[in-house]
Order: sequence, then C-alpha cells, then structure tokens
Amino acid sequence: MTQHHIVFLERDSIRGEFRRPDFPHEYSEHALTRQEELAPRLAEASIVIVNKLQLRGDLLATLPRLCMIAIAATGSDNVDLAWCREHGVVVSNIRGYAARTVPEHVMALALALRRNLLAYRHDVAAGKWQQAPMFCFFDHPIGDLHGATLGIVGRGSLGEGVARLAEAFGMRVLWAERKGVPAPEARPGRTAFEALLREADVVSLHCPLSEATRGMIGAAELGLMKPDAVLINTARGGLVDEAALARALREGRIGGAGFDVLSQEPPRQGNPLLELDLPNFILTPHVAWASAGAMQALLDQLTGNLEAFARGEPRNRLA
Repeated sequence: MTQHHIVFLERDSIRGEFRRPDFPHEYSEHALTRQEELAPRLAEASIVIVNKLQLRGDLLATLPRLCMIAIAATGSDNVDLAWCREHGVVVSNIRGYAARTVPEHVMALALALRRNLLAYRHDVAAGKWQQAPMFCFFDHPIGDLHGATLGIVGRGSLGEGVARLAEAFGMRVLWAERKGVPAPEARPGRTAFEALLREADVVSLHCPLSEATRGMIGAAELGLMKPDAVLINTARGGLVDEAALARALREGRIGGAGFDVLSQEPPRQGNPLLELDLPNFILTPHVAWASAGAMQALLDQLTGNLEAFARGEPRNRLA
C-alpha cells in the first residue's frame, strides 16, 4: 500500500479528537497556517487536510505528490476544483455533520430577532423595567414564529433541517427557485426568488457561494422584502451585499438580520456590518456549525473520508 504523507493545515480550527487513519502514513499537523506557509508545508504531502485556506491551481501545480485534498468542512469555494478535476486530484468534503447544529442556530437568531430579545435585554440593563409604571412594557414589537412564513434559499441538508424545525414551530415554509428563473418556469414545490422575498417574514440562506450566487441579495432584493422581515445568513458572507444590508438596517427598511458569516473572515480590514450597533442585528463569528457534537462528527467523517480514499473508494467527492 502507498505510504501517504498527510498534512493537516488548520488543526486548531476544529476541536475534538482526530483519529488517525488506519493505513500506512506519515502525519504532520499545524495549529494554523498562513497562506504564505502553504508551499513549504505541503512540499511532500500526498494528502492535504484543509478547512478555509485557499488552494489554487498555481500552488497545487507545484505539489508533485498531491493526490487528495480532504476538506474539513462542507464549503469548497476555497479549493480550485476545476484544476483538481483536470489533474486527477481527488477532493472530498464533509456532509451532514451540521444538520442539527446550524438549524438550531438559525432558529435561535430568528427567535431573538422576531421577539426583539436584544432590545428588551438592553432596556432592562438600562434600568427601564425598574422604572416602569406596570409589570411590563411594550416598547418593541414582538412577533411569533407560529403562523409566520419562512423562505429558504438552498435545499440541502441544512435547509431541510431548518424546515423541519420551522414546521415544528408552526411556520409555513417556502423553497426558493434559483434567482432569475421566471415564475412560470419555477420547479414544482418552488417559489420564484423575487416572490419569496416579498412574501417571507424570515428569509434564511443555505446555498453555496459561487459566481451564480455571489451578491444574490443586494439593495434591490432587500427592497423587495417586507419592512418587518428578517434576513438570516449562516451560509457564506459573499451571498449578501453587506454595505447594502447595513444601509437597509440603518434606514429601517427591513426588520432585522442575523449573520454568522462575513465576506472576509476574520474581518481584518473591517466590515460595514461590524460598525452596526443596532438591537435588530446579531452577528456571531462563524460558529453556527461548531457545537461539540458536530465538531466531533466532522472529525470522525474526515477520518472515514481518508480511509475510503486509501481503499480506492473515495466518497463525498467534489473532484
């Protein structure tokens, strides 16, 4: 059996126990890796484990032993899949591990925003309840999820997981057709993209980032949404024009937004959404996927992907 050299580039990006695969191999891991450190660290690698670092064709072409890239995540926009297909490098990703944790995060954001929890918490901390003339006060509108309409963009395992929880809350679920498809041509069970934006009380994004989806929610799309609607993004930051969203929130043109992702992570150069200090905007640092159970499931599946490749039966293939 081939003696593989496995390099895990971003070990600290996932917490949990990583079981080394049961085939002959050398192994090295790095807590974190800077982009400029990739070439020397991968010079002898036949299998690369990567999370978010960019692996582009110009770099991959300098790695003569490389035969597999194991993405320790579901998203693959950081890997040059076209180059890998052309040169016979297998690429596998992780699937289904976050089918519970991401939907729970989505519902937590939806509940907090629809019920204005941040605004009420701020008021209590400021002493407003203590000075109220009766047992409560109603300074911020409270909306139920029950009876509200949820529009989901992306019908993978995460979108399906969100739909199951939403239906348990009594929400009506609409599935978006691809942007640009005319309403008469929408697939059965799908709602035209623009119609979904107009109708939904909560819109949740669960699609990959690609040239077709980059910037799919901009000023025009935000303008279609109800003035009290909530936009949730736990997918990829590049799906939304962040400057347009910041303006819409400041001007009160949508009801709120809950984001777990930004277009650049970490946001070293700042970001329009980081400047918002509004009770109807919640930003978390790309942790919707990161429950302890989900991270361990990811690592277990990662080992399985490596072993399947070594057996000549690669699974979860993207290339």
